[in-house]
Amino acid sequence: MAKEIERKFLVKNDDFKECVRQSQKIVQGYLSSVPERAVRVRIKGDKGFLTVKGIGNESGMSRFEWEKEISVDDAKDLLKICEPGIIDKTRYIVQYKGYVYEIDEFYGDNDGLIVAEIELESEDDIFEKPEWLGEEVTGDVKYYNAMLMKNPYKNWKNK
Repeated sequence: MAKEIERKFLVKNDDFKECVRQSQKIVQGYLSSVPERAVRVRIKGDKGFLTVKGIGNESGMSRFEWEKEISVDDAKDLLKICEPGIIDKTRYIVQYKGYVYEIDEFYGDNDGLIVAEIELESEDDIFEKPEWLGEEVTGDVKYYNAMLMKNPYKNWKNK
């Protein structure tokens, strides 16, 4: 059992791409998308994963996360029975001033949305924000991947 502490931000522009250390295509779906126990199936590069996430705490920064690697064939089979709305994105890894940012650029129904997450040791961690980092959306459930499949970015009126 692990506790995940992260903050989430919108990304203003593509300037982060100058600092990318690696990138990977990700396709994922949800067997269950209820906030109390989201169950995700993911193919990340040449690996499959099954992940369970619990509901976030009051700040939205911390929540339970459990993940196991599974075969890509098993992941493909599970994706066939997932709830409607597969998430398709590229994840970029950027290191900035001692912290690692995971930046997701979405495609399909979420095209145009770019979100950055920074994982922290503690909710009180202080970090310097890069210029390309925009508005903080930590705890805003509409930016959770499980919600993006139900209400994709293309449907938002005030983007």
